[in-house]
Amino acid sequence: MKKILIIIIALAVVGALIVVGVAAAQRRQQNATLSDLQTTSASNGSLTATVGATGMVHANQTAILTWQTSGNVADISVSVGEMVTAGQVLASLDRSSLSQNVILAQADLINAEQALDDLLEDHTAAAQSLLSLYAAQQAIYTAERAMDRFEGDDYKDSLEEGRQDVIDRQDDLDAAQEDFEPYADWDPTNDTRQRYEQELIDAQNAYDEAVRIVDLLELEQQTAQANLEAGNASLQAAQRAYDRLKDGPNADYVTVIETRITDAHATLDTTQLSAPFAGTVTEVYLKPADRVTPGTTAIRIDNLSRLEVDVQVSEVDINRIEVDQEVTLTFDAILDKEYHGTVSQVARVGTIVQGVVQFNVTVVLTDADEDVRPGMTAAVNIIVEQLDGVLLVPNRAVRLVDGKRVVYILKDQQLEAVQITLGSTSDLESEVIEGDLNVGDLIVLNPPQDYEASGSPFMGR
Repeated sequence: MKKILIIIIALAVVGALIVVGVAAAQRRQQNATLSDLQTTSASNGSLTATVGATGMVHANQTAILTWQTSGNVADISVSVGEMVTAGQVLASLDRSSLSQNVILAQADLINAEQALDDLLEDHTAAAQSLLSLYAAQQAIYTAERAMDRFEGDDYKDSLEEGRQDVIDRQDDLDAAQEDFEPYADWDPTNDTRQRYEQELIDAQNAYDEAVRIVDLLELEQQTAQANLEAGNASLQAAQRAYDRLKDGPNADYVTVIETRITDAHATLDTTQLSAPFAGTVTEVYLKPADRVTPGTTAIRIDNLSRLEVDVQVSEVDINRIEVDQEVTLTFDAILDKEYHGTVSQVARVGTIVQGVVQFNVTVVLTDADEDVRPGMTAAVNIIVEQLDGVLLVPNRAVRLVDGKRVVYILKDQQLEAVQITLGSTSDLESEVIEGDLNVGDLIVLNPPQDYEASGSPFMGR
């Protein structure tokens, strides 16, 4: 029995020694672990929340000019790097190499422009047509007054007398002819024959005069009637001319001529290339004497006065992006230099890119220099929020435990988990909007796994 008691006491002593040793080992391990912790004090500060993306620089405007007709290049008046103005002629074709329809367009343009000038610039046409109308009306009045004479008794009596005189003179002529017949075969020198022959001649002359008088009277009436009819025709023509011109040129006719001019210009414009806007010549693809056909690329122009970058933003972040937000940009091709810009446009409709919905956002560079060139790749950070005086935690210190975000703080040489709610975030820090974290608390950046019930390092909101 005594032996058993001794064994029990010995086991108790050994157990106590083991417990003391384990506790001492744990204390040594804990002290070693605490000495390895990295901490930082929770503090208030400024937070710049950004959305990052990459994109390619491009000019505000770009035009690649191509020929629309066939021919030989006569002249290229610009070179790469040259500034040009809107409408400036950059290249032209040799006229001797142009097709027939272009040559005919030149002639039609001249004729159409002359017709339009005559139509629009002849300000006296309406006045002249009115004068012609007045003259035609006066001629009608004169012709009608002239016709009045032939309706009067004097004319009718004269015509009746003249016609009766023709009848009488016809009778006298018949009688003189009858009297002369017996002597017609006599010697022409016979006095009797000569007397009757003279009477026949006188009767013929009297008859001819009577007929002439009647013919003249009838001709006067016919002439007056013709003058009246011609006057009526002239009056109608003058009236139509005046009606056409009194309100200015006919709009339909003007439209027809202007269409001809437009068509001719369009055809002739194909013989040269002009700058559609002010910019810089960035590419020249041809040389003088080169043969071109419709679609041949000739010159590229870029408006480098404003450079832009188009980036794709995920649907998760797009509602944080607004026009006029500030942007920072960096380029792999330009070391140790940061550029700035603003958001100029945010797409309202997304597109699916590799299974992810993306929205196009356009950024305008505000301080671009000669080092920035179209085609360069830019790393873009859009500043979506700027906060001052907010409680901040490093993103690397945040853990996800049982679906909740926590940070570990060192308090009285012990690690303590503090649940927090985050607001805005940047690449390195996040805003704390709820939780028991206070300014000055020592936040552990690398808590040991033994102190984490579950979770992984913070990777974002």
